[in-house]
Amino acid sequence: MKPAQLAQLVFILIAALGVYSFGATARDGEQRKLCTPMCALNPDYAARNRLAPDFELPLVSGGMGRLSDYRGKVVILNFWSKTCRPCLEELPSLAELANILKSRGKDVVLLTLSTDESVDDAKATLESVLPDGVPFPVFVDSGADMVLDKYGTKLYPETWFIDKQGVIRARVDGARDWSQPIAIEFAQSLAHPQACKLEFEGGKPRGSQAGICSDLGLLSQ
Repeated sequence: MKPAQLAQLVFILIAALGVYSFGATARDGEQRKLCTPMCALNPDYAARNRLAPDFELPLVSGGMGRLSDYRGKVVILNFWSKTCRPCLEELPSLAELANILKSRGKDVVLLTLSTDESVDDAKATLESVLPDGVPFPVFVDSGADMVLDKYGTKLYPETWFIDKQGVIRARVDGARDWSQPIAIEFAQSLAHPQACKLEFEGGKPRGSQAGICSDLGLLSQ
């Protein structure tokens, strides 16, 4: 190969590497942007390989309702019980979250599910904790069959994030202040066609992209 041809080949290779590096950097930057809400939320579990079990249960507002009635929307599903003090302390911030979501459109909805003994029992609990009204649908699973058998819940409160296709994307164990913008930002990120692919187990990111949260300075210690 002539020196001129060799020089041209080297130039092409360097240029190609530069383009690849630029593209990879851009993709990494986009993935960091997409994953920032998940890293900030720091869920106990996150994946994208399990459909949320559907259910049909009584509603505190009357009649019956199904989880699948909300297919096509991002769903935040919270499990609670009157015997769980952190659950009751969390309910006002959930009410605030529900009101914020309503003001922002219909793409994200908040649902809750109570394991109280009856609809009347759950209604009485809600009236005492939320005297200004309940701005979200409340299902009642009086035998806790759905919560325990289908979702495997071991700790209340427990909050699930379900995407528009009905796929479970994350779970948060324990109480949070849901009036903070983190929940909304994460829920809205699930509607993105290229949503964050991070997985969490035991509150820690796993997999090939696990370092993103650390890079962002959002890794929980």
